[in-house]
Amino acid sequence: MKTEKIYSAGIDIGTSTTKMVVSSFLLKNVAGITHVPRIEIIEKKVLHQSPIIKTPFINHEIIDMAKIEQFIFQQYQLAQISPAEISTGAIIITGESATKENASEVIHAISDSAGHFLVATAGPDLEGIIAAKGAGTVQQSKNTAKVIANIDIGGGTANIAVMQFGEVIGTCTLHVGGRLIEFHNGRIQSISPPIKKLMGKWSHPLQLGDSASDARVAQLIQELVSTLVKTLNGQLTDEHHPLLLGHLPNWVKPVDAIVFSGGVASCIYENDCTQRQYDDIGESLAKMLVQHEQLQSFLWLQPEETARATVTGAGMQTTEISGATIQVDEDVLPLKNVPVFNCHMNTATKAFDETVKMAVERADALFSTQGNRSPFALYFSELPYLSFHDVHALGEAILQHLATRCSKEIPIIIVIQSDYAKIIGQTIQAINSTVPIICIDQIKVETGDYIDIGEVLPSGVVPVVVKTLAFHSK
Repeated sequence: MKTEKIYSAGIDIGTSTTKMVVSSFLLKNVAGITHVPRIEIIEKKVLHQSPIIKTPFINHEIIDMAKIEQFIFQQYQLAQISPAEISTGAIIITGESATKENASEVIHAISDSAGHFLVATAGPDLEGIIAAKGAGTVQQSKNTAKVIANIDIGGGTANIAVMQFGEVIGTCTLHVGGRLIEFHNGRIQSISPPIKKLMGKWSHPLQLGDSASDARVAQLIQELVSTLVKTLNGQLTDEHHPLLLGHLPNWVKPVDAIVFSGGVASCIYENDCTQRQYDDIGESLAKMLVQHEQLQSFLWLQPEETARATVTGAGMQTTEISGATIQVDEDVLPLKNVPVFNCHMNTATKAFDETVKMAVERADALFSTQGNRSPFALYFSELPYLSFHDVHALGEAILQHLATRCSKEIPIIIVIQSDYAKIIGQTIQAINSTVPIICIDQIKVETGDYIDIGEVLPSGVVPVVVKTLAFHSK
């Protein structure tokens, strides 16, 4: 079979820096000619890496969207790719930038104008996972039994993703970053709110205008690193700790090895902070991480990417390809931010109607807000062997509990792990040809994941971005 090339873009708007990658994916049917087609990505290639620019702001609370758009379109020109040619990828806004007043407006406006993006509005958990993929840590963990923590330290946050055998087993995010304190002319120019809160227990906290060489600056950095070490060791138990962003560390296995990525990592591994031309605590933070005695008790591994880990992960590692035997209503694509509910099928009884009914009720309770029903995807992970009669019964059950509530805005969305999507989708449409349906397969998800489904490619597959918020590993 001929190969098919698609283009992907990743854009990372972080606390300190913004960067972009443009990549190409080569798709090919890897199944034999007598087998069901299986389209896979056989090659990923970076076509263009942007320079790393300082994230532009109009003021302390508003991101300069015009300058970011200008930067993105310049990069497309340099890559000799038009935005219309981009069929997948992710634009993410990370760290402190995600807290700005117009963060949501920026990410959605750019995703609409800069290509057929599958938007990933990353929360801190997802950021950590994307960075771990971009740094190559997920792949490293597939080759070893060791529990590895990827710590992506940027300007505002340290996003920790812990993995083993290629599966993420936990995450945690801390307010630990290079720009939490900024200097100007040797004096403190700004202090971030979490740091002010942390110093609230100090008798003499740092103030604006204090010297950059004040001993309390080193004391503060020491406290940041100590909190990171406690987190890695599972000893951070205070859910109200001022440096904690979100939940406490949720992995149960002890960490064996650590990998640093993010802007601060270039100061750690390369002893080179040329990519961080900022007057802040980033370089001192990197030095203290390297010198910290307890951190040295972990095995240190090298990342494949440092400052570009997140954007590389966003551009190259988020996309999966559906099976080729799918049934989709192209008019309702692309779909973004669809939550997933796992419909466990009882293989002994095949009680399709009761099982689907319960799953729909539970998904409605989980995802609907204030009585407004939201679209969700039902995921059938372990379907048993289905006879023609079984497929018809399952199709009728799906229609019975979803048809009356569906519309172009809320289509029936079915995700199947095995190769049943086309026969189930066609059966549903044979019973009721008026319902919009998206029925895709060969995708592995779980309850709590969110998926974006792109437009149909010439090979008949659809790109899928799985935004994993729950953890698959035990």
